[in-house]
Amino acid sequence: MDAPSDAFLWVKALHIIAVICWFAALFYLPRLYVYHAMSDDNISHQRFQIMERKLYRGIMWPSMIATLITAHFLVAWGDPIYHYHEAIWFYLKVALVAILIIYHLVCGYYRKKLIENAHYKSHKFWRMFNELPTLILVAVIILVVVKPQF
Repeated sequence: MDAPSDAFLWVKALHIIAVICWFAALFYLPRLYVYHAMSDDNISHQRFQIMERKLYRGIMWPSMIATLITAHFLVAWGDPIYHYHEAIWFYLKVALVAILIIYHLVCGYYRKKLIENAHYKSHKFWRMFNELPTLILVAVIILVVVKPQF
């Protein structure tokens, strides 16, 4: 069994960094929506709009793109001891990542709706909405680490 190349390990490290940054933003943006929905004054609305825009455009998008690009290279180069394309866990993980991408885009849609009306949805809705990435994160980590055989 050959050891992974230095390039593979660097890309893997960059992938982990990108995933952490993406999830930090996926966790924090809906939390900002909670506080935005609870705010009553115009100054707070403007502040949340700026924070949400900077987080979404400046951190979430670049992190997601970096996650997907590095993931592509990791799968293309492949870890020599795993046969990803033969494993059901791999396809489940890809499906969960697709759901995260949709969630990411929905966050952008909701960000624009909150600009129009800060009380578009209740803070309780945003608290529930905020839980989906956590559930997906748990499932993805289990799939990647345990690699269950179905």
